[in-house]
Amino acid sequence: MSRFIVIRLLQAIPVLFVVITVTFFLVRQAPGGPFDADKPVIPAVKRALEAKYNLDQPLWQQYTSYLGDLLQGDMGPSFKYPGWAVQDLIASGFPVTAELGLYALLIALFIGVLAGVIAALKPNTLQDYLPMSAAMIGICMPTFLLGPLLVLIFGIWLDWVPVSGWGDLPGDKILPSITLGAAYAAYIARLSRSGMLEVMSQDYIRTARAKGLPESVVVAKHALRGALIPVVAFLGPAFAGLLSGSFVVETIFQIPGLGRFYVQAAFNRDYTMILGTTIFLSTLIVLFNLLSDLLANWMNPRLRQKIGGKA
Repeated sequence: MSRFIVIRLLQAIPVLFVVITVTFFLVRQAPGGPFDADKPVIPAVKRALEAKYNLDQPLWQQYTSYLGDLLQGDMGPSFKYPGWAVQDLIASGFPVTAELGLYALLIALFIGVLAGVIAALKPNTLQDYLPMSAAMIGICMPTFLLGPLLVLIFGIWLDWVPVSGWGDLPGDKILPSITLGAAYAAYIARLSRSGMLEVMSQDYIRTARAKGLPESVVVAKHALRGALIPVVAFLGPAFAGLLSGSFVVETIFQIPGLGRFYVQAAFNRDYTMILGTTIFLSTLIVLFNLLSDLLANWMNPRLRQKIGGKA
C-alpha cells in the first residue's frame, strides 16, 4: 500500500509541472496586463511597477524565477492586493470555499444515495423513472441557471431564505450549497443505482434473502457497502470539482471565498494569483483522487489484496 501511495505521488509531479508551465505561459498570452486596467499612469511609473514585479525581464527568466520561488513555498505577491502574498490570500479565502464544498458534498451524498437506492429497489417502474429523470435534469442544468432560479423561487417569491452572503444571516448557506451540490447529487444517484443493481443480483444477496432477513437489513447491511464503492471512487474528483467549480456559485451568492479572488484575478490579469490558485486547486485534485482510491480499495477486499500484492 505504501508503494502504491509513493508511486501515485511521484506521478503527480510531472502533472503539476505541466499545469504550472501551461498556465504560466497562457496567462501571459491574454490581452492586457496587470496594470492596464488601472488609471493611466506615466510610462516611468509603469516601468517602475514592472521592475518591482520582475515583469521587465524576458519571459523565460520570469518563468525560471517563478519556479525557483515556488520550490521554496513562495507563490509571489499579488499584483492587485499590495502587501499581500498569494498564499495568504488563498489561506484567507479557502476555508469558506472548503466549507461550501463540504456542505454541497453532504447534500449531494444524501440526495444522490437515497435516490439511487430507491430507484434500484424497483427498476423499470415509476419508482425508478422519477428519481432518475430528476437526476438527468440535475446533470443538464448548469449552476449559473439553477442558482438564480432558486433565488427567485425561495428567496424572492417565497422569502424563506436569504439570497446572498455567508454566515451573516440564518439560512444563507442553504441555497449556495444546494446549487453547488445538485449536479453531483445527480451523478451520485446514477452511480448508486447502477451499483445497487449489480450488487442485488449477487449470490450472497439471494442467500441473505433466503435466510428470511428483512429487506431493509439486506439493503442496509449487505448490499449498500458494495453498492457504494463506485460512489466512493467518485468522491475525490467530486470534492475537488466542488472546490474548483464553486467560483460561479460564490459570484452569484456573493460569498467571500477563494472564487472571489480567482475571478477578480482573471479580470485584473493578476498573474501570480491566477497561477497560485490554479496550482493549489490542481494539488487538491491530485490528493483527493488519491484519497478516494485508497478509500475505495479499503471497501473492496479484492482491490485491497491486489494492491497489497503489488506492494
